[in-house]
Amino acid sequence: MRVLLNVLVVLFAIAAGFYQIYLKPLLFTMGYSPNRVITAKGNGHCKTIPELKACEKIILHQPTGVIYLACSTPLSRANWIPAVDRLNASGASTEDYVATYDPSSSKITRLKTANFNDGRGLSLHGMDVVPSSDDSDVLFVYLVNHRLPIGGQSAEKVGADSVIEVFKTTVGGNAMTHINTVESPVIVTPNDVLGSPDGRSFYFTNDHGARVGLSRYLHFLGSKHSSVGYCHLDEGCQYAITSTHASNGIASAPNGTIYVSNSVYGGVTFLERQTDNTLVVTDSVPTDYILDNLAVDADGQLWAAGIPQAKAAFAHMADPSRQSPSIAARISVNTGVNAFYGEKFKVEKVFEDDGKIMTGLTSAAYDSERKNLFMHGITSPQLVVCKI
Repeated sequence: MRVLLNVLVVLFAIAAGFYQIYLKPLLFTMGYSPNRVITAKGNGHCKTIPELKACEKIILHQPTGVIYLACSTPLSRANWIPAVDRLNASGASTEDYVATYDPSSSKITRLKTANFNDGRGLSLHGMDVVPSSDDSDVLFVYLVNHRLPIGGQSAEKVGADSVIEVFKTTVGGNAMTHINTVESPVIVTPNDVLGSPDGRSFYFTNDHGARVGLSRYLHFLGSKHSSVGYCHLDEGCQYAITSTHASNGIASAPNGTIYVSNSVYGGVTFLERQTDNTLVVTDSVPTDYILDNLAVDADGQLWAAGIPQAKAAFAHMADPSRQSPSIAARISVNTGVNAFYGEKFKVEKVFEDDGKIMTGLTSAAYDSERKNLFMHGITSPQLVVCKI
């Protein structure tokens, strides 16, 4: 009897430790426990643009105030989002597109891809748009393309055949010229991409360590199987850092610091580039909710797309007609009194909505010069622009 009691005590201690270390923070960031209450903020002066739908990523071109968006259709997204194991290839779009939106004129331009003719099309996710270091009127467009598997293979068994596409366009242009399709064993489950101004290299996040299988769900229990990779068109690809946790959005600061968000436990990891293009962790900042894509404004402040209620977000991706609350957060160096007590960074909810205006947010970009906050989501029915 005493042996059984000791065993039960040990099992209880293990279970309690497991709950405290893994389950409790998971339930908190996902908005389950305690149940997260949504308080409207910053959503009083917004306009919607329903012509642009299901745009997973927004990139602001600061000089013009024009945004670039990686778009699809809500119906396709409900069937084909490899990042969350939606792998119904029969419902996937291969005609996704990059669009621009000019808030000064409300003009929408869908960029043509006339020379991109390999027959496998575009199924877009993350994106970056970077002015050329040689000519600021030339823009390099880096795209995560979740292609359908070839050879009759089942997507549910092998996952997406994901690659990074590199295009070139011009400021104000209406077309993109394809430069290269980058394939590599290092590009496993790409989510977002951070391009370089030379048009020949980029970092990207792998949100999982495998394309399919039960191991993909272990990150809910703290398993670190995601990574950040680096590719150069002439030199190939390598892992920049491995054993990261739920790596999702990626962005960079003017000083070269690279930011990567966590899509399970929330928070942002700060990374420093080394001479061999690997990355080392230098700092981090926690958040109370899941984060998706990141962006840095002209003032150097970091913006993050927050997901306050995971259950609603997953339901929205399965059925885009359902609403999912959204948060746009600004992360900056803490200059307040709390900095004295070790709070190095300030996380501020600038926008919060129950999903009636902005539903299913995955990307937020702020034009600090013109005071426009742009928001969209991978299955959202419309672009939202708010004056902040």
